[in-house]
Amino acid sequence: MKRKIITINKEKCNGCGLCAQACHEGAIGMVNGKAKLLRDDYCDGLGDCLPVCPTDAISFEEREAAAYDAEAVKKNMEAGAKPLPCGCPGTQSKAIERAPHAQGAPAAAQPCEMESQLSQWPVQLQLVPVNAPYFKGAHLLIAADCTAFAYGNFHSDFIRGRVTLIGCPKLDEADYAEKLTEILKQNDIKSVSIVRMSVPCCGGIAQAAMEALRNCGKMIPWSVTIVDTDGSIIEQ
Repeated sequence: MKRKIITINKEKCNGCGLCAQACHEGAIGMVNGKAKLLRDDYCDGLGDCLPVCPTDAISFEEREAAAYDAEAVKKNMEAGAKPLPCGCPGTQSKAIERAPHAQGAPAAAQPCEMESQLSQWPVQLQLVPVNAPYFKGAHLLIAADCTAFAYGNFHSDFIRGRVTLIGCPKLDEADYAEKLTEILKQNDIKSVSIVRMSVPCCGGIAQAAMEALRNCGKMIPWSVTIVDTDGSIIEQ
């Protein structure tokens, strides 16, 4: 049947996830950091998602689509309560505000306690939106995910003051170079810090970052740090 149904402009979508939260039928989910209409028959065409979108990425169109199925929506809700964006609330993009410490004051209540320096979410390269607002004027950290476990002071030495993106070139099935190129092209990135492990397979994340730096059409300062499996820095 031909009916009114939402359409989502992927170019305008910034991955905030607000539309998925506003959709009471679970018709919208987050896929690869972008909002997506998951099922036509879950969309009632009322447009509760439209007013919450900060980038006007959602509009109505009239096209051939399955009729709204209230019974299917009810069964889906009963099976798993309110459907979460892409099945996981962790895909919602957000900045993390941290109160600055007074000069000379300890960073935490206990001398041995270290405070997180993470300034945004998500951190996985495959999940982060290309146009996330926290990229504006950012110093970017591109890190192999094992580095944070191998190097003890990772938060204070690398994450502090940077927007963090992590990935594993051996395990992830993704073209890091393409997405990183778009992030560098479309945002005002001030610098890029690359941190990888010393193992050969980890070189893929550095290669992807270097390819993005070459292809973005900008001159962006960069550095590469290599962490050994014992946690020491062997090249910087």
